Amino acid sequence: MSNFIGIRHEDKYVMERRAPLTPKHVERLIKNKKLDFVIQTSEKRVFTDEEYIKAGAKIAKDLKKCSVIFGVKEMPESFFEEDKTYIFFSHVIKGQVYNMPMLKKMMEMKCNLIDYERVVDEQGKRLIFFGRYAGLAGMINSLWSMGLRLKEAGYKTPFSQIKQAHHYTSLAEVREAISAVGQEIAEKGMPEELRPFTVAFTGYGNVSQGAQEILGLLPVKEISPEKLLYLKRRSKLPDNLIYKVIFKEEHLVEPLDENEEFELHEYYSSPEKFKSSFEKYIPHIDMLINCIYWDSRYPRLVTKNYLEKLFCDGTPKLKVIGDISCDVNGSVECTEKGTEIEDPIFVYHPDSRTHTMGHKGDGVLVMAVDILPSELPRDSSAGFADVLINYVKAISDCDFNEDFLTLDLPNAIKSALILHRGELTPHFKYLEEHLASEQIKVKGYNE
Repeated sequence: MSNFIGIRHEDKYVMERRAPLTPKHVERLIKNKKLDFVIQTSEKRVFTDEEYIKAGAKIAKDLKKCSVIFGVKEMPESFFEEDKTYIFFSHVIKGQVYNMPMLKKMMEMKCNLIDYERVVDEQGKRLIFFGRYAGLAGMINSLWSMGLRLKEAGYKTPFSQIKQAHHYTSLAEVREAISAVGQEIAEKGMPEELRPFTVAFTGYGNVSQGAQEILGLLPVKEISPEKLLYLKRRSKLPDNLIYKVIFKEEHLVEPLDENEEFELHEYYSSPEKFKSSFEKYIPHIDMLINCIYWDSRYPRLVTKNYLEKLFCDGTPKLKVIGDISCDVNGSVECTEKGTEIEDPIFVYHPDSRTHTMGHKGDGVLVMAVDILPSELPRDSSAGFADVLINYVKAISDCDFNEDFLTLDLPNAIKSALILHRGELTPHFKYLEEHLASEQIKVKGYNE
C-alpha cells in the first residue's frame, strides 16, 4: 500500500469548513519529514486547493491512493476502504447509537481507527482538541444572542453591535470588535434595569477558558457564587461592570445525604449520590454559559420543570443560555436540539415546553451550535494542527500489520487506537455491548 497521507473533505455539515492540518503545517511536514500528501478537493474548506498546492500537496477527487486519512468529523460508511487507517472524531466512545453502524462498517473493512478525543497524556488529559475555539465562538454567539434578545425587549445596548462568530474573518477582528463594545460599556454603562448584569460559567476547562477570554474583552469583575446570591440591584453598584461568576462542581451539586460533605472524587465515582444545587443561583443570572462535561449519570443543572416554575413568577432575569456543551436534553434540559451555524438559536417556551427557531417570543433563548469551532475555521484549524503535526509522521510510518502490543506508536496515539485491523483494542472492548445491542456480533482483544 502507498504511503500517501490524505486529508478528507468534510461533508457532515454544510458550514463545516475546518481541516485537521493547514497548508502551512502540510508544507512543514513535506519539507522536514519528507511526507506525501493528497488533499481531497473542496469548494467550501476555509483553505483553498491552491493553498495546499503551493504547500506541495497533490489535489484529488478521492483518496484512493492514501493509506492514512485524516479528517475532522464522522465519515460516511461508503467512504471506508479495507485495511486503511483513519483519524477523526468518531463519536463512538460513549456507545453513541447513531455511530454504531459506522463502527461496524470499519470493523468489517478491517480498518484502523484513531480518535482525537482519546489522545491523552499519562494523567488522562486530552492533548488534541478544539475546545478553546468552541468556547471562543460560543461566547461570541452568546453575546450576539443577548444583543438580539435585549433589542427585542426594547433595550439599547452595545451588544447589538456584535455579530455571529462566523461573520468575522479572524479572531483578531473579533477582539477588535468586542473590545470596542467593552469600551462603550465602560464609558456609558448598562441600562439601569439590567444592573447588575451577570454572566455565569459552569466549568473551568479549555472550553470555559476560551469563553472567558472573549468576555474578558468587556469590563468584567469576577465574584464568587456565594456573593452572587447577595448581589442585589442597588444604586451604588457601578453601572459599567459586568459580573462574572465561575461555578465549579461544589457549587453545582450537593450530596443527597445532608450529613455528608461534598467530595470531588466521590462525585465523579458515584454521581448517583448527588443532586443539583444550581437552581438557587439561576434567578440571579442574566446569561448562562454551559461548559461542563455531562452524561446521563450526572444531575441536570437546568430542568424543564424548574424553568416552568421560574417563568410562572413573571419574566425572570435569565435571558440567554449559551449551551456550548450542547448535550441534547442533557445538563441543560431545554437544549432540545443541536443547532446549525445557519440557524443557530431558538427560544424555549417553558409554559408549552416547545421551542421556536430565532430570537423572538416568550421564554429563554438557547444558543446550541454543535460545531462551534467551525465558526472560526482558520484559527481553530491552525490551533488544532499545531499539536497534531507532532504525531503525523509516527502514524504514517507505523506498520499496522504488526500485533497491537508491538505497534510502534507514541503512547498518546496508541491509547486512542479504538480499532486495530478491524478489532476493538483492550481499552475499548466495552463497546462490544453497545454494538451487541444493535444485534452486531464483534470480535475484540482479550484483556
